[in-house]
Amino acid sequence: MTLRKKLLPLVLTGSVVLVDQLVKWIVSKALPYGRPVEIIGDFLRFTLVQNPALAFSIGRGFGDTGRVILTMVLPMLVVGIVLYYFLAGKDLPQGQRWILAAIMGGGLGNQVDRYFRPDGVIDFIDVKFYGIFGFARWPVFNIADSTVVVAGITLLVSYIITGVREKNE
Repeated sequence: MTLRKKLLPLVLTGSVVLVDQLVKWIVSKALPYGRPVEIIGDFLRFTLVQNPALAFSIGRGFGDTGRVILTMVLPMLVVGIVLYYFLAGKDLPQGQRWILAAIMGGGLGNQVDRYFRPDGVIDFIDVKFYGIFGFARWPVFNIADSTVVVAGITLLVSYIITGVREKNE
């Protein structure tokens, strides 16, 4: 595989960061803070909030040092590990490179917020969850979060499919 083909998926990483930040900028200018705006009735709302911690507010109660390690150092370490695997994986299929690029883009999109927005990551997508897992509403999230989750699930499915194919060969 040529170096160019190997690195091409990193365009997706940059695109995810760019779109995520552009949408967050628009949302932060257009929505009232903390007041839901119905998009599809009560099912889908946009509610502008900021999260100084990780997903589901993990680490919110930590002291300053703990929160810095948890929100700034740990995510960059994870992105670094994914990038290393992306670059060093010799047998990594091109499709999985694109998926890893999406995961890095989502992770970096939220990191931009953590470094440049003192109140934390901008979240705004607010979905009714009908009491599943005890949630009346899913915790508010953003495009970067969505990208990481969808790409993570896709990567898992890809690994399972690859494993089944190898077993059958």
